[in-house]
Amino acid sequence: MRIDRGGGAPGEPDEAVREVLASARAVLVADYGRHTAGAVRAHLRAVARHTPLVWDPHPKGDPPVPGARLVTPNAAEALALCPGAGGSSLGAYAERGAELAARWRAAGVAVTLGDRGVLLTRPGGGTPMLIPAPFRAEGDPCGAGDCFAATTVAALADGLLPEEALQRAVAEAAAFVSAGGAGNPELWRPRAAPGPAQDPAADAFELAEAVRARGGTVVATGGCFDLVHAGHVGLLESARRIGDCLVVCLNSDASVARRKGPGRPLNPAVDRARVLAALGSVDAVVVFEEDTPEAVLARLRPDVWVKGGDYSAQDLPEAALLRTWGGQAVVLPYLDGRSTTLLARRAAKAATVALRASGS
Repeated sequence: MRIDRGGGAPGEPDEAVREVLASARAVLVADYGRHTAGAVRAHLRAVARHTPLVWDPHPKGDPPVPGARLVTPNAAEALALCPGAGGSSLGAYAERGAELAARWRAAGVAVTLGDRGVLLTRPGGGTPMLIPAPFRAEGDPCGAGDCFAATTVAALADGLLPEEALQRAVAEAAAFVSAGGAGNPELWRPRAAPGPAQDPAADAFELAEAVRARGGTVVATGGCFDLVHAGHVGLLESARRIGDCLVVCLNSDASVARRKGPGRPLNPAVDRARVLAALGSVDAVVVFEEDTPEAVLARLRPDVWVKGGDYSAQDLPEAALLRTWGGQAVVLPYLDGRSTTLLARRAAKAATVALRASGS
């Protein structure tokens, strides 16, 4: 919906403009100094109270309305808008960002710094957050700022936090420049709707098949891994050295709750899986819903099933299943005194002591 005519003063917004803005899941303002935003400023002020609003400013444009979720000047714009802080260091841009955030009463100012990434600052200063570019993008940067701003507001509309939205936007802008930017006609066309997401567990099964096909040894272990500690890390590193890949079979949230009781898990399965997958010893993670891993093991068919030293190989219920395809269950040494339950109890005790000390 346009209220300008491509030149001159914009027209007076009608009720349809107000309805469009009020119903939006997020709003991006990119005025380019033509003052269209000024014509709908009252509506934008109302929207900013309850809807994520991203303002891409221009030195000749209108200032952002109070309450903007993010304002996204580039380095040159930040310098023009706030020339007081000298230099081009991160510290100088942090000062500019904090000053602009306070001036505009914005929740945050994200200054784009080219291949250095984005610097996010809040009103009142504090330690800024630097979101680096995932790689150095070579190419024409024309249009990268628009790509960055549009991706940011779309991510906020999807419910992401500003920090998460900026990470996504930095990656998209780098990919945009690397792919040719505004000079690549393929990027002008709408993207096809993504197909159904692949089940992450499929990667674990495909990995096991590939390792077996080349004569390798598939190792698996399992558990809740609610708070990964030194005992877990040592076990996983030892397990990985046994074979050519290590797959972790992870209890789902419902499975953990049934096994461990109320209040568990402390971390959801998606977070537990991400932590495990980040370890160098873990090649894949598969989440299972049952109380025990027999069903997932029957599909995975590992050569070796590993558990910590608080079990014996004879006591493992999975041992008999492993033998049906020639696999072997083994027990590895485990660091004494390390357990999620003990850590949770210590944390709860420490929190209680802290609350008493504060008088709460």
